[in-house]
Amino acid sequence: MRVFVAGGTGVIGRRLVPQLVARGHQVTATTTDPGKVGSLEQLGADAVVMDGLDAVSVGEAVAAARPDAIVHQMTAISVAHAGKPDMKHMDRWFATTNRLRTEGTDHLMAAAEATGVSHFVAQSYASWNGIRKGGWVKTEEDPLDPEEGTMMHAGAAAIRHVEDVVVKAGGAALRYGGLYGPGATDDQVELVRKRQFPLVGGGAGYTSWVHVADAASATVLALEQQAKGVFNIVDDEPARVSEWLPYLAACAGAKPPMRVPRWLARMLAGEAAVTMMTEGRGFSNAKARRELGWELRYPSWRQGFKEELA
Repeated sequence: MRVFVAGGTGVIGRRLVPQLVARGHQVTATTTDPGKVGSLEQLGADAVVMDGLDAVSVGEAVAAARPDAIVHQMTAISVAHAGKPDMKHMDRWFATTNRLRTEGTDHLMAAAEATGVSHFVAQSYASWNGIRKGGWVKTEEDPLDPEEGTMMHAGAAAIRHVEDVVVKAGGAALRYGGLYGPGATDDQVELVRKRQFPLVGGGAGYTSWVHVADAASATVLALEQQAKGVFNIVDDEPARVSEWLPYLAACAGAKPPMRVPRWLARMLAGEAAVTMMTEGRGFSNAKARRELGWELRYPSWRQGFKEELA
């Protein structure tokens, strides 16, 4: 296929492009940075500079590539785009990413329609943000939490927009878990090593993780099989923060994380961090395994953390 990867230099894009090329696909990949064109070409892609928030830029890039399928991996949460991670002010940290998930998605969908693109796959998110009712592990049938009345609401609404428009158009929305691997968790690991990533309360909230290489391989399968609907792209072991955070610290050669009460964490890190650590819901990957035939290189974060941080 001719595949257009919007966001080819992101954490997943950098793994996705070479996997697609290795399987014989012709890839056009985008970047916002002219200085990264060469790195995309080295991965085997035709590179193009594109502004995902500019409808004309998107339309021209897609029209020139004439793709059979589009993959939407555009975000702006790296330090270069959004500054240091700031869970206390997630509305600011994710402001541009939220626009890419709303306006950017709409621009790509319009370009797909204009050029007759047959399939669309987009990035969604499912790490700890399942609806905070009922059980601790959610399937695709369970809604994501809308985070009404919090600074996380705009981000939740943006994710819902991606899923709604892509699925309605017959495409696939891939809910990636918490990404880890080279370039994906460096900031978090550094905070853990400095003992600045404390365990809040009892750490009863659940998180689902996925290695970036596994996230990319699931995306390739969704493309090749022209999958439709929503898929949780997470590993086999959703886990409480009280399990994975001390293990991550040990793998990183750090001291065990400090423990802080909810009220103090809320003051220091904000509501999102408290929610994630105390009330987060994990996700099941049964549908992706069953329908896509997805096999994970890292079935558990236990194996992945150990190998990545050894």
